[in-house]
Amino acid sequence: MPETWIALLRGINVGGGNKLPMASLRAILDSLGATDVQTYIQSGNAVFRHAESDAAKVSDMIGNGIHQRHGFRPRVLALTAAEMARAAEANPFPSAETEPKTLHLYFLAEPSTAPDVDAIRALASSSETFRLTDSVFYLHAPDGIGRSKLAQQMERLLGVEATARNWRTVGNVLAMARESDRNA
Repeated sequence: MPETWIALLRGINVGGGNKLPMASLRAILDSLGATDVQTYIQSGNAVFRHAESDAAKVSDMIGNGIHQRHGFRPRVLALTAAEMARAAEANPFPSAETEPKTLHLYFLAEPSTAPDVDAIRALASSSETFRLTDSVFYLHAPDGIGRSKLAQQMERLLGVEATARNWRTVGNVLAMARESDRNA
């Protein structure tokens, strides 16, 4: 039975570069054998079903498909719907869920084996709270992510690639994945 996947693309439709209309992303996923393809907002969030069971292969397949058709290769992080659901359920800041734009989940491409915890603590403002797990860095930035010095340096301090989504996006993408599972 095909797996429900969530693809988080990074570096598309930003500042006029690397344009990728969501209709084109859906067509690419369809051409790669994905079914029940849905996208959420222009920042590159896709939910689909596919027989492939290896996340790295799913990521490569999507990146290659975009490169072949659009001439650039964005970073693609593929998660199963179950992985994203576990990340949401493990949210260490449930009180922040009422202000979904202040809570960000940085999904890590791999576990951070040598994060610079001292620098992370030093950059965090007095209002910011964070928690690092093997697969997610949670950041609650009540003063806004755009003002967060910590958010700007996150990947460098963790030493791994990551892509962030705010709580609202995580919730909406998960709702799409659950609906896909119900319709399967």
